[in-house]
Amino acid sequence: MNQKTLIGLAVAALVAIVVAVVVNHSRQPQSESGGVDTETSYLVPGLRDHVNDVDKLVLTGAENKPIATLTRGADGWTLAEKGNYAADTGKLRELLLKLADAKILEEKTSNKDKYETLGVEDLAGKDAKGVQIELGGLGQPVKLIVGNANTRGGTFVRRAGEARSWLVSASLNVDKKAENWLRKDVVDVQANRIASVTVTHPDGKTVRVAKEDEGDANFKLADIPKGREVSSEYAVNGLSSTLANLRFDDVLPAKDAAPGDKPLKARYATFDGLVVDVVAWEKDGKHYAQLSASVDSEQAGKHIEAQQAKAKADYESKLAEHKNASAADAEKPAEGSAPAETKADSAEPPKPPEVADPAKDREEKLAAIEKEAADLNARVKDWTYVIPAYKYANIDKSMDDLLKPVEKKERSGKKSKSAKSDD
Repeated sequence: MNQKTLIGLAVAALVAIVVAVVVNHSRQPQSESGGVDTETSYLVPGLRDHVNDVDKLVLTGAENKPIATLTRGADGWTLAEKGNYAADTGKLRELLLKLADAKILEEKTSNKDKYETLGVEDLAGKDAKGVQIELGGLGQPVKLIVGNANTRGGTFVRRAGEARSWLVSASLNVDKKAENWLRKDVVDVQANRIASVTVTHPDGKTVRVAKEDEGDANFKLADIPKGREVSSEYAVNGLSSTLANLRFDDVLPAKDAAPGDKPLKARYATFDGLVVDVVAWEKDGKHYAQLSASVDSEQAGKHIEAQQAKAKADYESKLAEHKNASAADAEKPAEGSAPAETKADSAEPPKPPEVADPAKDREEKLAAIEKEAADLNARVKDWTYVIPAYKYANIDKSMDDLLKPVEKKERSGKKSKSAKSDD
């Protein structure tokens, strides 16, 4: 290979290296001066180290209308647009962490006429697609217009007041409904805790289902009319499921959404003494409910006594087994010069709290059920909830809803072929 050829190859290699450097440089975020700005490789520089400093998040939509104003106070995060009801901190933190981890992938248009394509146009227009995010509590104010998702991953974003827009790495799907930023769980009393449910209708008629024993599989319907029978155990058991994982669709201050003159009333009494009263009504196609809690001290006491009696019987049974085993081991002759360890050497079974100190156990169990009622009241006392239709349907049950239909008779007075009983 001659010298001329070697020089040509060297020049070509040098050109390739220069091109590679230039291409790599062009793909990095640029500062206003045109150089690489490592501080802005993150969409919100410094947020990763100061997520816990954020004390306010404001979401704004089209026509600059507020969507949600979330603020952190002494009682935690609340949502101003919903009477300062408790916010969903998990959802809020998820958004903040996504923002903190979002890296700028590529610079996009600075032409305001093309913003709409990316969904990052100014929010004054009624058709604006983006959502403005404003964070408070940080050293520098943060305002971002979050636009459309990119089909190949990431999200288009523009910092408010800046011309340039960006493609960032995070999937920033910002919810545009205020109610979806709320903590929606109300109460969770599972059906196996329920001893009885009594529904009182506006006309005074009642429907009551109950279990005789805590271990019963099914509820029994009380006061069944003569000649009628329940349609199914499933229908009867359904009344007990209203409070199981009860979540709301929306919430309003109780003073702004009071029940009418003839609401439904339901009382749910548990075996361990918790009582939850529900007042429910329907209006304009929505289903509303107000809740309150109390403690049936007598029932709570009976339940604790039953638990302690069972615990004592179980303990005495285990203790008797231990003593019998120890006596049997003691009668066995030792084998070899060194006797093996026997069950007689082991300690007696430990006493459960119900047996070790019944008075203290009773006190702690009563305190726990009273705290559960107090915590529930603190959360629900000033609020009216919009509940799912299927939960409301479990309250709005009449006796006929739970019974098999009355069979019709032919005019002659004889039963039709499909009839089983009429009275």
